[in-house]
Amino acid sequence: MMMNRRAVLQKITALALISSVTTRALAATPSKIGIIGAGTVAQTLGSLLVKAGHPVMFSARHIEEAQSAASALGSLASAGTPQNAATFGDIVLLAVPYKALPSVGQELAPLLRGKTLIDPTNAYWFRDGSLAAKADAQGIGRLSQSFFPGAYLVRAFNSIDMSVLGAEAARPAPLLAIPIAGDQPEAVHTVQSLAQEMGFDPVLTGNLATATLFQSGHPGFEVKEDRAGLKRALGL
Repeated sequence: MMMNRRAVLQKITALALISSVTTRALAATPSKIGIIGAGTVAQTLGSLLVKAGHPVMFSARHIEEAQSAASALGSLASAGTPQNAATFGDIVLLAVPYKALPSVGQELAPLLRGKTLIDPTNAYWFRDGSLAAKADAQGIGRLSQSFFPGAYLVRAFNSIDMSVLGAEAARPAPLLAIPIAGDQPEAVHTVQSLAQEMGFDPVLTGNLATATLFQSGHPGFEVKEDRAGLKRALGL
């Protein structure tokens, strides 16, 4: 009899917790997120954002690619051109090769002024050539920001493989930690909140200059740890 009562109490507690989580999720205000790209990075992060309740718009030069990315994610996902996505998003996420950033900036920077711009890109010498060397010399955060004057650029989601992010999101505690860097406090807070909703533990490293800590070839790159482990790797 005692075991039955205990089981009933456990079920009631579990239902209360589920109800509490659901209530908080419904109370959160969704943000429209435009994604510049429709490949692996776009699909991985876009899927996690949709699961968190945010409407997303994928974009590509060839609209069919964006439509394919959106089709599997239900009514919260849509497709458009890069201009459409930049206009649609309260927040915009860059999901293109690093070598494309200068041209993307020339085309879309006027549409992104005053918006939070999430940059999960990485610069690699074998693909991005001299731009990768420039990112290493100047710091990738500062260089990325230079292509998008007026946008509030935040570096995040770049330091760990998309396959790992997709598999480890919302894992049992301790959560997977991801580093974040940015200059504008409100934009940084926005991205921290998104990361938490997606199932990660965001660790703020500081301003955009500190994004060097977790760019390719630096100590925080490909660190798959909880908060304490990531902070040790970053020297924080």
